[in-house]
Amino acid sequence: MKRISFFTYGIICYAIFLTTFLYAIGFVGNLLVPKSLDAIPTLPLVDAMLINFGLLGVFAIQHSVMARPTFKRWWMRFVPQPVERSTYVLFSSLALAALFVFWQPMGGQIWEVENTIGQIVLYGLFAFGWGLVLVSTFLINHFDLFGLQQVWFFLRRKPIPSPQFVAPGPYKLVRHPLYLGFLLAFWATPAMTVTHLLFAVVTTVYILAAIRLEERNLTDDFGGRYRAYQQQVPMIIPSVSRQTGIRHSDSVA
Repeated sequence: MKRISFFTYGIICYAIFLTTFLYAIGFVGNLLVPKSLDAIPTLPLVDAMLINFGLLGVFAIQHSVMARPTFKRWWMRFVPQPVERSTYVLFSSLALAALFVFWQPMGGQIWEVENTIGQIVLYGLFAFGWGLVLVSTFLINHFDLFGLQQVWFFLRRKPIPSPQFVAPGPYKLVRHPLYLGFLLAFWATPAMTVTHLLFAVVTTVYILAAIRLEERNLTDDFGGRYRAYQQQVPMIIPSVSRQTGIRHSDSVA
């Protein structure tokens, strides 16, 4: 019964994640959602900015702190190991959902691209960024990253496989194509507002900080192999002249 309950819990957590991920695309791109990044402002600028900084801070702290090995060792005293990842995914999804609900648009135009070709290029980069995020998760084991593999193996009474050091596809060009995808998705817009700029700047700072934390964990796990990888492959700007490998990392999703 416990195995079935854990598996059901994992499926529910994944469904919540998938819903928030799809909503995030519409939220950032101002597409087909009831409240988007650049909706009509309703609060004074300073009040809106403080609320938005708080929401982004809550997400960043939750997303990073819960992914740290020290926290995970403490956390698994209360949360069974097969559902630890699913629980992390659930909390991350809830933090993201809170950001969607309580986000306060601020308006204010920074730039607007009116040229049709320019708009197509920027929307294309926006779509490519989200696609790169999704593809990157599958290349490093999507189902392990979001907790499904763990509950599936527990359901089948099999041990959960250890992460492996591999270098699929874009990981031969940059160490963090998933984060590169997010950066493209957040910055590629034909209409940059104060709201969007705040979101893009803060998330970029968080991504760069998260990379440092994640790479510290990867170095602890793989030692010289990962340090060699760092020397051979750029962190975020693609290069076609250097190739090697990376493994799946669940330290920061």
